[in-house]
Amino acid sequence: MSSQRSPFHRQPSRAASVSRREFLWQSGGGLGGMALSSLLASEGWLDAEPAARRPGRIPHHAPRAKRVIQLFMAGAASHIDLFDYKPQLVRHHSKPSDFGEHVEAFQDGLGPWMKPVWPFRPHGQCGKQLGETVADLGSVVDDMAFVHNLVGKTGVHSQATYLQATGFQVPGFPGMGAWVSYGLGSMNENLPAFVVLPDHRGFPSNGPKNWESAFLPAQHAGTMIFPGRETPITDLFPDKRADFITRDAEAAARGVLEELNRRHASGREGDDRLEARIQSYELAARMQLAAPEALDISKEPEFIFDLYGIDRATKTWPKDINSREEIDYFGRKCLVARRLIERGVRFVQVWSGNDNGFPRRNWDSHEDIERDHGPLSRGFARGASALIQDLKQRGLLDDTVILWTTEFGRMPSSQGGKGRDHNPYCFTNWLCGGGVKGGVTFGESDEWGYKPLDRTKPTQVYDIHATVLHLLGIEHERLTVRHNGIDRRLTDVHGQVIRELLA
Repeated sequence: MSSQRSPFHRQPSRAASVSRREFLWQSGGGLGGMALSSLLASEGWLDAEPAARRPGRIPHHAPRAKRVIQLFMAGAASHIDLFDYKPQLVRHHSKPSDFGEHVEAFQDGLGPWMKPVWPFRPHGQCGKQLGETVADLGSVVDDMAFVHNLVGKTGVHSQATYLQATGFQVPGFPGMGAWVSYGLGSMNENLPAFVVLPDHRGFPSNGPKNWESAFLPAQHAGTMIFPGRETPITDLFPDKRADFITRDAEAAARGVLEELNRRHASGREGDDRLEARIQSYELAARMQLAAPEALDISKEPEFIFDLYGIDRATKTWPKDINSREEIDYFGRKCLVARRLIERGVRFVQVWSGNDNGFPRRNWDSHEDIERDHGPLSRGFARGASALIQDLKQRGLLDDTVILWTTEFGRMPSSQGGKGRDHNPYCFTNWLCGGGVKGGVTFGESDEWGYKPLDRTKPTQVYDIHATVLHLLGIEHERLTVRHNGIDRRLTDVHGQVIRELLA
């Protein structure tokens, strides 16, 4: 997979270097992405990680999938209002809750039992029960696999988000996309391998630390893109006010920098950091050509806009929240995700919800499930359904894994009459495509959706991560990096592939 040559073996001539730079200038304008964190290109020598510290030969076995799109609902989406139907909650609605044991709630949200906010009905040939607000998933539910017995370790958002995003509850560990990039590299030298599409209102708990590279080489960190903004990628092009920057002047400056960097690197063959930075700059230059085209959805056919629920009108995103806007915005992100993976991006992470503002603009519905979950769930359900249908009609679903997750679930008891407290004891993930068996459910929650039905065999995030890596051809126990004397991996010292989910 990765070349065994030194990352410093390539010493391009001055003439060749200038020729390539001049081509980039003539084709795409000045190099502005100096601060852009990006990922390695497809050629093995671009990987700055020395061969001695690389994981074993990858892929370890024949992969079923090439790429991943992760949909992350920040703030804790309620499994029992969306996917995990509990008739007992309907029968005992408004009666005092009794869990049969002491419950440590995050905000003492142990009021009466509360039935699902929306009615459920069966969908697809598999008959999967879905809440009304996510009914758009009904058309693709036979392609989806649900896991209803997932458990977390904490009811604190920041720690729980880290756990789902990186496999650890504390900062300082690579995001899942960074591990995939490190293990498999990019399929397109002109775009990053790991792209993050944050919520337009702001970041989730922990912000960019959820997708950083940590102790992996810096180029494996997620590159943030904000579809719909005037400047989707920060610093990729020079500021419009900097009209004094000319192509010739910038090209000359770049030539001097390259010469100095090469001289510095030539005497430090064991230090790969500078080469990684040089490659990051070169990728930024190539992105000036590739990224604008990848993000331009204007030429998509009308039926695609209709499928994703996208309004063709250009708009500034409002601060309020309603279903129409959420459908439009999340649909745009899902469409951009499809365009990115079509062009060789390996891992795309799409976020819904942020941790700023009030009334809440995330999934953390302590006060009012209907108010908060309604627009967000309709938005993601329409976008995710369209994404699955679109990938399927293009023949891309067979080798693309879609993973839907959130940091924990919500309690079956009520909080303040309309809301629900945190539930790290049981929640739901679902997967689709890329070798995943469709129309199935793995693991059950108990009659209230409070804890797994079989408390001796819960599913943990490590199992989800191990399963996704397996579908990509990676044995999770072999994708390791020696750090501070420990062989670190995405799944820590845990994880089992969920064979029941494999097609």
